[in-house]
Amino acid sequence: MNFELSEDEELLKALTERFVADHYDHDSRRIYLGESNGFSSKNWHLLGELGLIAAPFPEEVGGLGLDATGIATIFEALGRGLVVEPLAENVVMAGRLFALTAPAALRDAWLEALITGRKRVALAHAETGARDGLVWIETQARAVGEAYRLSGSKPYCIAGGGADGYVVSARLSGNPGEAEGIGLYFIDADAGGLSSRKWHMADGSVAAALTFENVSATRLDGGLDALAETGQIAALARSAEALGIMERIFQETLDYLRTRDQFDAPLGSFQAIQHRMVAQYAVIERSRALLNLALVSWGTADFARNVQGARAFIADASVTLGHEMIQFHGGMGVTDELAIGGGHKRLLVLSRWPEPPLASLDRYAGLLN
Repeated sequence: MNFELSEDEELLKALTERFVADHYDHDSRRIYLGESNGFSSKNWHLLGELGLIAAPFPEEVGGLGLDATGIATIFEALGRGLVVEPLAENVVMAGRLFALTAPAALRDAWLEALITGRKRVALAHAETGARDGLVWIETQARAVGEAYRLSGSKPYCIAGGGADGYVVSARLSGNPGEAEGIGLYFIDADAGGLSSRKWHMADGSVAAALTFENVSATRLDGGLDALAETGQIAALARSAEALGIMERIFQETLDYLRTRDQFDAPLGSFQAIQHRMVAQYAVIERSRALLNLALVSWGTADFARNVQGARAFIADASVTLGHEMIQFHGGMGVTDELAIGGGHKRLLVLSRWPEPPLASLDRYAGLLN
């Protein structure tokens, strides 16, 4: 089977790598994380100009309409660069979901600004006490004529700090735990009755806790099915990003072991360390194989299953790999002085959001038959 990238995919990869080379080093990354929304607004606008924000959007709404391979290629390169701009959450997940479900008038009013990077939307879905990320919804929606009003809270709006709008899941009928009655709604960040509080995740990114008090909202087409379908693409992007981070911190550790002397010999010359590094190299290769399996199944009934399988393995194995790379660096490995610590923190978030690896494994098992 041929896994060579097409000419267009090679160009996208080169474009992403050039963005990383021109705008990212370790000190710059720390500065970006320190900005109010946890990333560089200047870089976000540049990503829009380069077309990297438009890339995951379908062609019918003005995007580039990339397939799974194109999306994974971009996100693996972003992962290797330890890029902090929240493309997976604000573009692949929330932006794509908005583009596919918004009524025509609302979509026309927002989409160009989203694709060019002038505005951002975030998904507000997960809630406290959730038993199943797609079902446990307590936030209430109430019809008022042809409009809707939302009341409730969403404490885990990832990459929601400073967003211009929110795609919100809410319940028009039924009880928490029931799939029936859940819909998707859009709220402008300036809407009356909406309050937002920023908080930092383990990797330094900025999430938001949202509270709705009779907030005016527009109902979107589709519900849990649209959310689940878009979530598969986002899971693919996050897994590719995690693979890129694994490659980055593995290579930096390998370089360190080749140059750091102990007992008048390079650390990398000790057999026990070689065995541990070989084991982690095998983990990276297994991760790539599982990701490739998902990529070649794009457009088939096996895609969702293969994405969940890849995500289950990568989310778990990446954290173990990060632990190993930190061990080889000693105490410096957990500090912000090295990319190892920052990369590992990002892997921790990717492994636990929006669900732990075992949840993805359960989904994989449920799709086997």
